[in-house]
Amino acid sequence: MIKNFLLSIFLLLIPSCFWGNTVYRPQVSVAGFIPLSGSGRDIYNFNPGWRYYKGDMERAETVELDDSDWEVVATPHSVELMPAEASGCRNYQGPVWYRKWFVIPAATRGKQVFIHFEAVMGKQKVYLNGHLVKEHLGGYLPFNIDLTANGIQAGDSCLIAVMADNSDDKSYPPGKRQYTLDFSYHGGIYRDVWMIAKSDVSITDAVDAGKVAGGGVFIHYGRISEKKADILIDTEVRNNGKRQRKVEVESSLVDATGTLIKRVVAMVHLDAGQSKTVNQKIEVRQPHLWSPDSPYLYRVESRVKEGKNTLDGGITRAGIRKAEFKGKEGFWLNGKPFGQLIGANRHQDFAYVGNALPNSGQWRDAKKLRDAGCRIIRVAHYPQDPSFMDACDELGMFVIVATPGWQYWNKEPEFARLVHENTRQMIRRDRNHACVLMWEPILNETRYPLDFALEALRITKEEYPYPGRPVAAADVHSAGVEENYDVVYGWPGDDEKTDSPEQCIFTREYGENVDDWYAHNNNNRASRSWGERPLLVQALSLAKSYDEMYRTTGKFIGGAQWHPFDHQRGYHPDPYWGGIFDAFRQPKYAYHMYRSQTAPDLNHPLAECGPVVYIAHEMSQFSDADVVVFSNCDSVRLSVYDGTKSWTLPVIHAKGHMPNAPVVFKNVWNFWEARDYSYVQKKWQKVNILAEGIINGKVVCAQKKMPSRRSTKLRLRIDSQGVPLVADGSDFVVVIAEVTDDNGNVRRLAKENIVFTIEGEGEIIGDRSINANPRTVEFGTAPVLVRSTSKAGKIRIKAHVQFEGTHAPTPAEIEFESVDPEFPSCYIEQRMVPKSNVNPVNNTRKTVLTEEEKRHLLMEVEKQQTEFGVNSEK
Repeated sequence: MIKNFLLSIFLLLIPSCFWGNTVYRPQVSVAGFIPLSGSGRDIYNFNPGWRYYKGDMERAETVELDDSDWEVVATPHSVELMPAEASGCRNYQGPVWYRKWFVIPAATRGKQVFIHFEAVMGKQKVYLNGHLVKEHLGGYLPFNIDLTANGIQAGDSCLIAVMADNSDDKSYPPGKRQYTLDFSYHGGIYRDVWMIAKSDVSITDAVDAGKVAGGGVFIHYGRISEKKADILIDTEVRNNGKRQRKVEVESSLVDATGTLIKRVVAMVHLDAGQSKTVNQKIEVRQPHLWSPDSPYLYRVESRVKEGKNTLDGGITRAGIRKAEFKGKEGFWLNGKPFGQLIGANRHQDFAYVGNALPNSGQWRDAKKLRDAGCRIIRVAHYPQDPSFMDACDELGMFVIVATPGWQYWNKEPEFARLVHENTRQMIRRDRNHACVLMWEPILNETRYPLDFALEALRITKEEYPYPGRPVAAADVHSAGVEENYDVVYGWPGDDEKTDSPEQCIFTREYGENVDDWYAHNNNNRASRSWGERPLLVQALSLAKSYDEMYRTTGKFIGGAQWHPFDHQRGYHPDPYWGGIFDAFRQPKYAYHMYRSQTAPDLNHPLAECGPVVYIAHEMSQFSDADVVVFSNCDSVRLSVYDGTKSWTLPVIHAKGHMPNAPVVFKNVWNFWEARDYSYVQKKWQKVNILAEGIINGKVVCAQKKMPSRRSTKLRLRIDSQGVPLVADGSDFVVVIAEVTDDNGNVRRLAKENIVFTIEGEGEIIGDRSINANPRTVEFGTAPVLVRSTSKAGKIRIKAHVQFEGTHAPTPAEIEFESVDPEFPSCYIEQRMVPKSNVNPVNNTRKTVLTEEEKRHLLMEVEKQQTEFGVNSEK
């Protein structure tokens, strides 16, 4: 089963000096399809070769403009690099310009050619050869530019210019001004751009088609059981040619081993300009059912054929599963009670680059969340990158997809219309994903009128009118929700109230314990730089909230932590530090607490799994006497001083509580006792703690820790999650420098600045202007972001302390290789402008408020947060 599953998602074997014997190449979907070899549809990477200007400029769209002094960048791209701590509206808001000269490849002759933007932040204007061809509102959903319809042919040299403006604008969602926003409007063309060439008779684009429950390929299901499943495939084909055409629509279902299960064919006659939808059905016997612990994906290979010639096609992955919300009986999956759905929310923010995270980074984020035991992700507060959704399909995480919006309502009818249009587009984009469990078609934490809520619900049903549809969810006390919505957002204990709703109840955000919404002091928020004690307090605080997610009589089905990654915010000068990872995705103690909640016998094809034991203690002179261990075993044996002392405590698995409670060993660590071994007896090697996880009387896992001694070395490692760096000019990976002692123990109390240098086919993102390089050591480590060039090859990273000397930690280096991209690029090679690779932090266009105005605005935020029950103690 596992072997077959891995085959279905194409493990690619690549020898490498760093990546090991095998690496994982996640499949990337383009405009809804995973590319199908020999389909007749050509895909080009349109990310490289843009020229970029921060600010506005007259005639920036014209072909006559000399842009030779503009910076050359690759998308995904952020309008500027920012420090890792840059909350409080320090980011640039305003217009920026992108320009790109390119030649339409000769291979596209006779085809329709589109430019597909996955998302551009804010409002946009797109020009071709100086002429306005598109205006678009909103920063989270895709749009296309039809080059062919604008008279551009194969071999033509042309200019595309994009003006993107991330300024506050109340006329379209989210609408809220950034200085009262819990996230940031990082700007730019921050997701992928693709060139797509397809036949004049082809499958339509689901979003572009603009049809209710139509356009593109729509896969839905009839009966589903362990014995049989019906896969229903709706395919819209359009004839953009000038003559009548007779084509076949062929749908092939392929299992995880690549074996054809069944092929169905339908003949279609299309007049010029006509589109038709073909409805097909495939029955699967003894289907492999998709679940978080066994995310089995079939492939539906769609082809439009004319005789023996394939005109167009693509792959849609299909996860067969049956989800049911049964009120008092809870959530059922594939005909069985599932138990609690526990996971997290997810913003797309990353250190330095804002929202401009490449596909590999999207996959790594999903992988880290699945490793942490998350089985559901609520997106916050907008549709995520398509590659993140692809990753959730592969890794087995349900997703709640939210329409863009947070704490803002505009009474103008056009605003509600745009919200609903966003909802339609996100459903059309994401409806085929096995991971999609719920739609959130309303505005989060917002007082909206009843008619808006009812229309939002109607749209979800209209756009997905089939059995087994993803359900609609919203706050229980918002207008019209309790009476009409499928799932309501509430809190543990709501299901025990006499006036509780009949539906299943889910907590959209748990874990927050702020003192007040002006100060934002909170015991679940801890910067990784603060060290051991705050990180432990955070982990135990989140463990308490996690435990509450299991307090249920049946209707309450779980919740999502707010928020697993540290991120920037508009309304507060501090970043959100409540993540179980920091902004670079380095884990905190809380990650290991989450990781310990997975079942020890879980056998997942991609996630880290199995028995866990983790010592949340650094054995420093400032460490607590108590030692906390996170484990999913039956019991934990803790030994100190090479077994001189030993204790065994059970891991509590209590019904109605978290699966595996933290284990606290009282009065274990004594610095003076350890000092006696080290200083008096000269037996410093005996100063250690060993934790052993025990299941059925046998030791199944163990961790040993020693206190770090003097800082003597640097050590480098690459946080790749097994995914290689792709040589496309925009992919990047995090490299971590660790300060260690002679024995490799990380010196958590080290205080150094690390200088990184690079050789070969890579570049370092950021410099000293944003405190990226040199980078200060925090809790023993310092990260750097390494971006690929457009040429595959070796990359050598070197690290040394900023001020070297006889007893300074010795330098380190590491070498690895980038790999060739999957898709060819389309751009004219351009001379690189000799500029710094970072724009200084730009505070122009900054909104200036008085202290009284700031307090008044934050009181509005507090009111909204309080009304919608953000505090899990309520």
